[in-house]
Amino acid sequence: MPKHSRFHSYSRKLTGSHKIAIVGVAALGVTTVVVSAGTSSAETTSQAVTSAHVAYSTEQIKDVKASLTDQLAGSSVKVEAIAAQKKAEEAARQKATPKPQAAPQKTEARPAEQPASRSAQRPQIQQPAPKTYANNLDGWIRESLDIMQSKGIPGSYSGLYRNIMRESSGNPMAINGWDTNAAMGIPSKGLLQVIQPTFNAYHVPGTSWNIYDPVANITAACNYAAHRYGSMDNVNSAY
Repeated sequence: MPKHSRFHSYSRKLTGSHKIAIVGVAALGVTTVVVSAGTSSAETTSQAVTSAHVAYSTEQIKDVKASLTDQLAGSSVKVEAIAAQKKAEEAARQKATPKPQAAPQKTEARPAEQPASRSAQRPQIQQPAPKTYANNLDGWIRESLDIMQSKGIPGSYSGLYRNIMRESSGNPMAINGWDTNAAMGIPSKGLLQVIQPTFNAYHVPGTSWNIYDPVANITAACNYAAHRYGSMDNVNSAY
């Protein structure tokens, strides 16, 4: 009891200042508790908000990553499809392109052939050899007949021969110096005794202009007889 009495006596001795101090300490303690509680609550709230915010940001990142993964996967599929299409087109092009043929084996070079001349390319036409005639009465008559035939002048070998033998005896240089023609200064000359004016008028082109030429004399005389008598074959006397 005495101890309690002592404590009680002390409590009675507390002044007003002491009371105010005690109330202040108590208030300060409450404030500290409240502040501590507020601080703890603010930190908790801040941590919760931060956690919530971080959690939200993490979800967005996950969504972006998933979207990028899907896009990359789709791009990979497209790239593979394009590569496969190109490969198929290349295979079709190679199949359509003909394979190069093997190079021909080299052969020994042959000497170049000389170009054939135009004369060798064309078949040469055999020109008939020029007909030759004997330099006698037979040859003269035959050559005259060939010329007469080419000019359309009638006559036969026998008709020419008969009249030649009667007129000149086959002498190409024969000349008549006693008939009327000779009296007029234009004597008959040659194998068929033709006067110069008649020879000039009925001369056959391609023969000589010499009245003593046997072939020229015969063809001119036969040309004249054809115009006057129809043919030398029809002449049986002086004409």
